[in-house]
Amino acid sequence: MDTKALRQKILDLAIHGKLVPQDPNDEPASVLLERIRAEKERLIKEGKIKKGKKSAKTSDKPHYPFELPKGWVWTTLGEIGSWQSGATPSRMNKDYYGGNIPWLKTGDLNDGTITYIPEYITQRALEETSVRLNPKGSVLIAMYGATIGKIGILSFPATTNQACCACYEYSINQMFLFYFLLANRENFIAMGGGGAQPNISKEKIISTSMPLPPLKEQERIVAEIERWLSFVDIVEKEKSDLQSTICLVKSKILDLAIHGKLVPQDSNDEPASELLKRINPKAEITCDTPQYGKLPFKIPNSWEWCRLGTVNEIARGGSPRPIKDYLTNDVSGINWIKIGDTTKDGKYIDSVKEKIRPEGAKKSRFVHKGDFLLTNSMSFGRPYILNVDGCIHDGWLVISPIGNAYTSDFLYYLLSSSFAFEQFANVASGGVVTNLNSDKVADTKFPLPPINEQERIVAKTEELFAQLDKIESSLQA
Repeated sequence: MDTKALRQKILDLAIHGKLVPQDPNDEPASVLLERIRAEKERLIKEGKIKKGKKSAKTSDKPHYPFELPKGWVWTTLGEIGSWQSGATPSRMNKDYYGGNIPWLKTGDLNDGTITYIPEYITQRALEETSVRLNPKGSVLIAMYGATIGKIGILSFPATTNQACCACYEYSINQMFLFYFLLANRENFIAMGGGGAQPNISKEKIISTSMPLPPLKEQERIVAEIERWLSFVDIVEKEKSDLQSTICLVKSKILDLAIHGKLVPQDSNDEPASELLKRINPKAEITCDTPQYGKLPFKIPNSWEWCRLGTVNEIARGGSPRPIKDYLTNDVSGINWIKIGDTTKDGKYIDSVKEKIRPEGAKKSRFVHKGDFLLTNSMSFGRPYILNVDGCIHDGWLVISPIGNAYTSDFLYYLLSSSFAFEQFANVASGGVVTNLNSDKVADTKFPLPPINEQERIVAKTEELFAQLDKIESSLQA
């Protein structure tokens, strides 16, 4: 279930007058609008608000987006409330900051009730700058940058910066205005344009057309919106819980797989010890070598423990520097494989975005299709199978199989397991940036099942994963 689309659908139905039935006994919105205009005139006369600029006269008949239900009227955001943007007191004046007056930035908007604002200004800043104090209940909307269209409602009086516009509404339901702004977020974003710093002006906001229902209907609409949104919240939580459960189940499947508990053993399978001796006659055999060290866990009798470097060559990539001097668009260029060439939850690296010149390749490490790459820093230990040849930088380790100790798919699942991550975490080093040392990775111990059992494990794992993926896909439908 696409809960984001469902939320938007609920809001769209609400502002089109299709979420709750109309009541002919409700006072028409036209009467409400006249009352709002009278209230506005009174406030202007009392000097509490400024008279707005008159809009340019036009002979064109206004074009409204859709037909309204009976009892509704079209108005503008500027007509139903008093809007004002904020300001940023000079940071050079230390006397302006650290007071007791909340000062909101657009990053503090949360699409809900605002109960916390981390920064405060002083009374002096309020008196000496153009910043304004907005009353409790004001509805806010972000006008600039990445947060454009974000909204919030003040639970206490507060000031804002210039990227935020605040509205104190007249005689309408506060939450109806809030949900109208939320429903129209994409429209506001479109108004802002697609530049590096998109923005909507206060003038664009106040000129935005708004469908106004009768006040009683506004209250019914808000109640129905919140009833439906609470249902969506429950669905989202259950969806999130199910997705988390699916991840845990997949991890448990891999755990069972590498412990030899996912499929039964077959006495006809060639023991892993024989396979290991054939690939590397000098390999240590745990059952024959007491000095092998403490083993991580018990495995079936037909399995074997082996060091990763016994059946694989493991090496770190290399980065010619500065890399920009070696990048090329020439057809003779060599694939330059980066972590950015991977996909989320992907298993293979199928293509690359950049190439390097041959002289750059001499300062790097060439890898081949079928090799495994292991992320080496930051989020280390994530395996990928190569479907291309190319060169890798020093943020990668390459694992090149010797012989056929592991099938490609089994090795992938083995390296994807929580056990593998723990093994790599135990040998990782570094301060701010954690790195994997190729020699230490080569020394890590991993279970080796018979080849035939590896194939059965892979088949069962993929069968179970496919069922779980089907369930997860249904959540997006």
